[in-house]
Amino acid sequence: MPAQIIGFEDNKRISTQKLLQQIYAALEEGQTEFEVLSSGHHNIGGPLWTEDGTPLRFTVRNPGQRVGSFGLDGTEIVVEGPAPADAGWLNAGATLTIKGDGGDTTAHCAAAGKIYVAGRVGTRSGSLMKHDPAYEPPEFWVMKNTGSFSFEFAGGGIAVVCGYGCEDLDSILGDRSCMGMVGGTIYVRGPVKGLSEDVWLLDLDDADRQFLRAGMPVFLDKVDRTQLLETLTDFSQWKKVVAKTYEERRVHSRITMREYRLDKWVEGSIFGDVVQDDYDQIAGLVNAGDDRLKVPHWQDKRYGAPCQVSCPSAIPTQDRINLLRQGKTQEALELVLQYSPFPGSVCGEVCPNLCMDACTRQYLDHPVAMKELGKLSLDAASPKAKKATGKKVAVVGGGPGGLSAAWQLRLLGHQVTVYEADKEVGGKLMQVIPDERLPRELLKTEIARIRKMGVDIKTETPVDAPLFETIREQSDAVVIASGAHNPVVIPFPGHERMVKGLYFLKEINSGKRPSVGEKVVVLGAGNAGMDVCLGAYAMGAKQVTAVDIQRPAAYKHEIDHVKALGGEIRWPVFTEKITDKGLVTKDGELIAADTVIIAIGERPDLSYVPREWLSDKGMMDVDACRQVTGAPGVFAIGDTIQPGLLTHAIGNGREVAEHIDTFLSGAELVPRKKLETIPQSCLSKELFKPQNRGRFCVVDAKTETNRCLSCGTCRDCSMCLEACPEGAIRRVEKDGGEYEYVSDDHLCIGCGICSGICPCGIWAMELVV
Repeated sequence: MPAQIIGFEDNKRISTQKLLQQIYAALEEGQTEFEVLSSGHHNIGGPLWTEDGTPLRFTVRNPGQRVGSFGLDGTEIVVEGPAPADAGWLNAGATLTIKGDGGDTTAHCAAAGKIYVAGRVGTRSGSLMKHDPAYEPPEFWVMKNTGSFSFEFAGGGIAVVCGYGCEDLDSILGDRSCMGMVGGTIYVRGPVKGLSEDVWLLDLDDADRQFLRAGMPVFLDKVDRTQLLETLTDFSQWKKVVAKTYEERRVHSRITMREYRLDKWVEGSIFGDVVQDDYDQIAGLVNAGDDRLKVPHWQDKRYGAPCQVSCPSAIPTQDRINLLRQGKTQEALELVLQYSPFPGSVCGEVCPNLCMDACTRQYLDHPVAMKELGKLSLDAASPKAKKATGKKVAVVGGGPGGLSAAWQLRLLGHQVTVYEADKEVGGKLMQVIPDERLPRELLKTEIARIRKMGVDIKTETPVDAPLFETIREQSDAVVIASGAHNPVVIPFPGHERMVKGLYFLKEINSGKRPSVGEKVVVLGAGNAGMDVCLGAYAMGAKQVTAVDIQRPAAYKHEIDHVKALGGEIRWPVFTEKITDKGLVTKDGELIAADTVIIAIGERPDLSYVPREWLSDKGMMDVDACRQVTGAPGVFAIGDTIQPGLLTHAIGNGREVAEHIDTFLSGAELVPRKKLETIPQSCLSKELFKPQNRGRFCVVDAKTETNRCLSCGTCRDCSMCLEACPEGAIRRVEKDGGEYEYVSDDHLCIGCGICSGICPCGIWAMELVV
């Protein structure tokens, strides 16, 4: 029989301390069930436990603050009616059911357990929820709505806000919900407005629907509302809120130098350190050996060239050009295939060419023509694959990342099967990028080269959870490279009127002609937004306007292309709502449009993998070697980990192939270290003659050998050997055609001429300490 705990004596309320002492005494006597008649007493329900682990159950009426606070696993608290502030505060595993409304900060700092509320909850509910990966995440179920600032600074856990009976509210999450949220998932049913800019509002995937379908009957039974099951499992009314990734949150626009000088510049400076000399040893004017003040070191490839380091695929263009200098044209053209199977279609056509943005040659005239160099390798022969290993690797997703991984794995001798949901492989290269930017025949040529290498490609094979489990069982390793194809939508009023940019581009590339009308507004001025603008013009639009809240992230040549067609780029523009007349800004301006298309990014659909493989942000949770945490032999790349460029996915593919090769050999996985960029101060740019910028034209990409500075990589010009006044430098031949330059310590006087005359920054002078 339950222990009766009464909060009154002689018709007077007793203190909280005295009431809790009654509970502790009954617990000592072996009681595990309690009926508590409270009068606003605090902290009922935790933290308590029994020595033998027998569960505890509390039925509470009229509790005070912090009911269920610090509740532990094995404790169940049922509040017959409402509860005031801090219910479930720092819940550590208990099940708390409130059969009425919850007060402010319900589930505040919850770290485990489950909290069910039959009504609404107050302000800052769910704030600072967290998730310890060693335990199941906390769950917070609310029948109606939350107050303002809900889920503030949430770092994990799962919340479900049903919005039942709240259809007339502006937002069932209150005002300024999810401020500072960095993790966790919030499922919402009903209107949502005023969300923090730290989060995305997304559609549900299969895994989300499965979670709600499993948990909803339990919740409704706890709060005595089982008759609502059919209503609340109509998933067309649900969305989910997830936090932006670190990369998505840190996007910002760079101010101009003029803005910096006018607004940011602080007059004055810091003086350099004063060099101190102890004068213990007096050296002569010219010294060799140990008496030198500085010693030269030949450090070929100690640093990476700016082009190589900035290239997400890590293509060593300086090595390619050195081979061209030596007349080894075929080797030079095939070298790039060791790093990317798409030199023509990506490097030569759609890549934003970060390598050119970083190229040292731009400080003299124009960057080295990387696009033209990439196109040279379009028809290059495939490298020879290593001897077959007998190992089977599956790749889920036939986009640029998946195909890159498959290509590299075949080169390493492994048997590879690619599973692609679409009727053709190529991912966004094939499905989204307009023909005028990427000719389809060019891309198909490079895909054919991948097939010829022996990669087995299964198209029209969408991977769901059962198939994925089968694939995993039949493979020695698996690569998850399914990309991001779930468009992000901001919940402006009228957002349902917007067309999703990714789907729009896929329709065009599949041969359809979606109707857009004469005026189109594109929400988002990144590279994807520019592709949508081009697509809109191709579909017959007369005026296209792209808007963004920040300086457009698209590359200049993409923006210039849209402007040349008559397109307008506007920023900063903050959207208030979407109507049948177009987009209305927060300033009240109407930007007229027949169609509004949103293109601000996509998130991956990973419903086919176990939920525990995902991070709190819904992305694949991987270690520094891109291996899925808790799943040996399963690796993930590209947009399944974090948003990136096509070249990031291609580079990920090569990197993960190397890690898988190591994994299959039984060796320990070691994270790759990125090359350090050679400092510009090491390079002797004055040794190169600038060309006339106005007349610059690339006729033959092979002539770029005359312009490339070969930053950080010796070009074997022998200028150091010829210029050394003491004849201290000699060239030494090594096995396999390799070589190095060596300085003789007995002859070298540390003058630094070798360092000063080296055009590539190979010789460095080290100060003798």
